[in-house]
Amino acid sequence: MLISQVLGTDGTIIVVVRENGGTGRTVKGATSVHALAMEAADGGRSLRDIIEAKGLGGEVDLENAYAEGRLLSPITHPDAAHLHLTGTGLTHLGSAATRDSMHKKTSEAAEETLTDSMKMFRMGLENGKPKAGEKGVQPEWFYKGNGSQAVAPGAALTSPSFALDGGEEPEMAGIYVIAADGSPFRIGFAVSNEFSDHVTERINYLYLAHSKLRQASFGPEIRIGAAPDDIRGFSRIVRDGAVLWEKPFVSGEANMSHTFANLEYHHFKYGLFRAPGDVHVHMFGTATLSFGDGIRTQAGDVFEIGAEGFGLSLRNPLAIAEEEEIEIRQL
Repeated sequence: MLISQVLGTDGTIIVVVRENGGTGRTVKGATSVHALAMEAADGGRSLRDIIEAKGLGGEVDLENAYAEGRLLSPITHPDAAHLHLTGTGLTHLGSAATRDSMHKKTSEAAEETLTDSMKMFRMGLENGKPKAGEKGVQPEWFYKGNGSQAVAPGAALTSPSFALDGGEEPEMAGIYVIAADGSPFRIGFAVSNEFSDHVTERINYLYLAHSKLRQASFGPEIRIGAAPDDIRGFSRIVRDGAVLWEKPFVSGEANMSHTFANLEYHHFKYGLFRAPGDVHVHMFGTATLSFGDGIRTQAGDVFEIGAEGFGLSLRNPLAIAEEEEIEIRQL
């Protein structure tokens, strides 16, 4: 089942569900995906049960709503400060050739000759998929911002004026709410664009935090439940109506050096991230970037990312912010 949010003509949120490829229908009495998820988490029931109990209403044309700019992020929070955008990197194996190459380098090279990135990748290969009851190695982790940085499907991803690059990162994101007792609950997974500044990151790896403090987009739909083991998708950039660059991307645990459970544990082990009512959108990494192929994006380019079984593809144009004058005043 796929779940999404549409802005009604009266300014209210309409919650829509459908089976993949099917027609969207409203969920009766639902005020938001967040409200539905919290009702399920606090009531000890599944989200599907809550939806079925409320019943379905009229049909909704999601493609038409997309074209009209009425698709919202598939989950929002009434207070944007209580939605967290975070992620992990160096979690994916990439293509078979890249995988073989990485295995060879990490198994034969001397420890002192490896970059920090390669050391982190090797740690994931060795202990990113722990046995049941064991704790695996913690991954690279980064913070992107709160809900104010979440951009709706179809809306522009805006790169800061000081950025050296604004590039896509096609990733799967886990979507979570925190119950009243502090327990994390996963709603499901969605396609995401973990928008980043790769030029800044390449200057020095310690600039990673700066490169990640950017907007991000996810959806338009959340696939309720567990993720498939093997996820196949595409990432493309359209410029002036023509495809400038396109590549497939893969995700799912069959293509990763970590399990989702291990990545989730190392995020939610921090009490900071278990505040009741909060929403978490946690992006799990990628092995596919247009930047790696020498593509330099420009204002007006459109990013499009999709994956089989996850509903409508995610589309966002690129915009560049105007320079701001920041004055620090003394109180």
